Amino acid sequence: MVLRAGLLGVGMMGRHHARVLREIEGVDLVAIADPGGDPHGVAGDLEILPDIDALIGAGIDIAVVAVPTRFHEDAAIKLAAAGVHTLVEKPIAHDIHAGQRMVDAFATAGLVGAVGHIERFNPALQELRRRIEAGELGAVYQVATRRQGPFPSRIADVGVAKDLASHDVDLTAWVVQSDYERVFAQTAFKSGREHEDMITITGRTASGVIVNNIVNWLSPMKERVTLVTGEKGAFVADTSTGDLTFYANGTIPLEWESVSSFRGVSEGDVTRYAFAKREPLRVEHEAFRDAVLGHETDVVTMEQGLRTLAVVEAALESARSGDSVSLVSG
Repeated sequence: MVLRAGLLGVGMMGRHHARVLREIEGVDLVAIADPGGDPHGVAGDLEILPDIDALIGAGIDIAVVAVPTRFHEDAAIKLAAAGVHTLVEKPIAHDIHAGQRMVDAFATAGLVGAVGHIERFNPALQELRRRIEAGELGAVYQVATRRQGPFPSRIADVGVAKDLASHDVDLTAWVVQSDYERVFAQTAFKSGREHEDMITITGRTASGVIVNNIVNWLSPMKERVTLVTGEKGAFVADTSTGDLTFYANGTIPLEWESVSSFRGVSEGDVTRYAFAKREPLRVEHEAFRDAVLGHETDVVTMEQGLRTLAVVEAALESARSGDSVSLVSG
């Protein structure tokens, strides 16, 4: 079976979706819609349709929504009503109420609703999660992420928390397989915009892992690092390069008494792993395709996307109030 695919939005991210949709097996990109036209020239021989209604009218089985966040809900609700399985870019929606309506619409229709939290499909993080599951780190103590870089002019409708920190919240909970339980956050507004351009989130997962996410649009260098510290050492994943390195706790006794007296662990072997590095967006699309075909996959569900958005909104609430916020229901 070949799935007829439609794409809403061919901006900075949408152009990459167009390329991958044309490359993967079992999918045929048959329609593209963008009210702003085709700025990157990705349509090829396809007509650029004006809106979501025209996209649905093209007779599609699946859709990818890559328009600004504030438009996600309207497009997703219409796609659900039309019986179209849908992948929306992250974050799922502009707020949790809209996200919940999207979750409900796809659940009621019995359709696959997915969210593009692409970092889950980064080869370094997939390898990291596999190795943690295999017990190579022992007990997990802490996850610290750094996602920093210059301001992207393409983002206008949300701040750095929903645009970038949502990546780190999602990947952290996914890697340790435990949801955030409590968060405390601080934000800064340094570029004269309505939304925050810097956030630091500190928290703890339900399993007791300490988390720290440092995110900003104010750094002159780009950094995408996840550091996981545990019983047997520390993993460092660089998601910009797909590299994973393990720093093992030392097993050789320290003979220098003045050093051994204050060091909790000693330095051991350092291993940089070699493994296949497939493009994350392609792996994400294959997972979405397979989920639509009824296979077991690691696709990020709308329910999971909504949970991530709830954590980010709790962090923004914490930054406004100055208090920590609990995410435990009831």
